[in-house]
Amino acid sequence: MVKGWIGLLCFFTVFSSFGQGVRLAKLKYGGGGDWYANKTALPNLMAFCNRELRTNFPVEEDVVEVGSPDLFDYPWVYLTGHGEVVFTDSEARNLRKYLLSGGFLHVDDNYGLDPFIRREMKKVFPELDFVELPFAHPIFHQKFSFPKGLPKVHAHDNKPPQGFAILWEGRVVCFYSYECDLGNGWEDARIHGNPEDVRLGALQMGANLIQYVFTAQ
Repeated sequence: MVKGWIGLLCFFTVFSSFGQGVRLAKLKYGGGGDWYANKTALPNLMAFCNRELRTNFPVEEDVVEVGSPDLFDYPWVYLTGHGEVVFTDSEARNLRKYLLSGGFLHVDDNYGLDPFIRREMKKVFPELDFVELPFAHPIFHQKFSFPKGLPKVHAHDNKPPQGFAILWEGRVVCFYSYECDLGNGWEDARIHGNPEDVRLGALQMGANLIQYVFTAQ
């Protein structure tokens, strides 16, 4: 039997009640990358969702390791950082089982993550590749509409932001925000000095991801 909430996600069908008693978590990985980056991001996103989506998330950051059985206690997990990511074989198997059981992974490139996350997700899904989602995809059109796709938060390499996904039987199991840096936009304003409209766009897109996972898939 799968541990935790998975298998009960079908009950989250009424928008006004989704997120009740549910916790979200940051994913801790090996390899030396700063998995712990953006410490205020997830609490701020959850607080925003509580206000805008009527969720009831505890406004604090949980941390869960890739290979832990506790991963299955979280319907949505967030991975970020700048450096190398390494999954062991057993961690890759655990993450695959989690995602195929109904879990969702948001990978947010904080700059420099791209070559490593693509390599490691191939361990998880050797048969699948990241595909870019079209701007018409529902993930960009939940409570908040993003007709041009992801908002741009930080310059990075001055490329346009892109939203990639790993699809399993038509379901988005992993969403990858690239050249965007949503998490920096979620952080406290004093940390990066982003304008309020940029922070708001990042938070709105994050809320779309949460709403999509709980109500649209």
